[in-house]
Order: sequence, then C-alpha cells, then structure tokens
Amino acid sequence: MDAALKVENLNKYFHEPEDFHVLQDISFSVGKGEFVPIIGKSGSGKSTLLYLLSTLDTDYTGEIRINNDLVTGKSQNDLARFRNRNIGFVFQFHFLLPEFTALENVMLPALKLGRLSQEEIRQKALDILKQLQMEAFAQKLSSKLSGGQQQRVAIARALINDPAIIMADEPTGNLDSVNTGLVFDIFKDLSHHKGITILTVTHDLDFAKGADRVIEMIDGKISAEHA
Repeated sequence: MDAALKVENLNKYFHEPEDFHVLQDISFSVGKGEFVPIIGKSGSGKSTLLYLLSTLDTDYTGEIRINNDLVTGKSQNDLARFRNRNIGFVFQFHFLLPEFTALENVMLPALKLGRLSQEEIRQKALDILKQLQMEAFAQKLSSKLSGGQQQRVAIARALINDPAIIMADEPTGNLDSVNTGLVFDIFKDLSHHKGITILTVTHDLDFAKGADRVIEMIDGKISAEHA
C-alpha cells in the first residue's frame, strides 16, 4: 500500500517550565485510503503528534513525508500552501465562522486556494454538503446549527480542496452517540470509497474500534498497533 504519511524518528521537546521529552522516536506510516485513529490517555502525546503531522508545529527532529513530499524543512509560506492543498482539518471545536452560512464556511478554503471560480466552488460545496446530508441547511447560519450539524459542515469544509489526508483532533468529543456514529460512518466512507486517508486523535475507544488500524500511545511513544 502506498504511504500517504510516513514518519521517521520523530522527537519533540518542551522546554518550559523545564525540559521534557514529549515525543520519543516515533516512526510509523499510514497508507492511502486508510482510516487510523490514534488513542491514548491525556498526556500521552497524541495531540502533540497530530500538531506536528499537520505541519502547524515545525519544532522537532526527524522527518515527516506526506504523499512522498518531505514537509520537514519547508518554509512557513510553503507549508501554508501545502496544507491548503493537501490536508483537511477537523477539530473537536469546529471553528466555523458563526456569522457565515454553512455553505460560505465550506467555500472558504477553496476561495483562498483560488483554483476554481466562485461559482464552481459554490457548486462543489453544495455537492459535498449533499453527500453529508446537509444540503437543506446550506443557507443557515452556522451558529444556528446543532453540534452534529456543525461537525458535518466542518467535515465538508475539510473536503473542499480534495485533500489527500484528513487530520481530526477529537472530532466526536462534543457529540452524542448518534452523531458520533454518523461521523464514524462518514470517515469510513471517505477512506474506503473516496481513497482519502483519515488520521484522527480520539479518546473514544468505541469510535476507534471499527477503524482499519489503531495506533496506541503511552508516555510519548507508540506502545502498540492494533489491526
């Protein structure tokens, strides 16, 4: 299987209030179209790891490759462009703009990328919302949507630029069991039928259980991988 993400000998230190080796010699790869949760107790380093993999934090040693492209060492401007083209983000707190409609929120990353016309972006955003059963709410302000609806809009926004990989940090942390199941089904469909790699940090063991493979972290190290 081709690797969508490859990590070699990743180390990360915090220096305040004192030196702390937070990630220790992390090496693993994730295949294209694979759905892989990272689990572990609070403080295990899983969110710190996701932050490095997302290229938002560049203070580490080791190498990160995404789609065979070495992202380690790129300039901040190059990384910003790379993220917008290749990585979709979904967070526990969806970070939708409350004064914008669902449709406008989904369109924003594509407008920033500037590959398509505004009308093409609008149509594409509507198509994605339809796939996620959110087309009826396209013109509704995001602040007026339920938590589950907001998270589906956040997933649609992550998909608008056809990313190779979606990185999600506790994407079901604020959702009830019904909406958690819906997000799981969406991620599974995206990975298995659309070939998008899904890498998600989660505390929810039930959510992780049905994925392709689970990476478990303890004290800044990968302790196990479960198929």
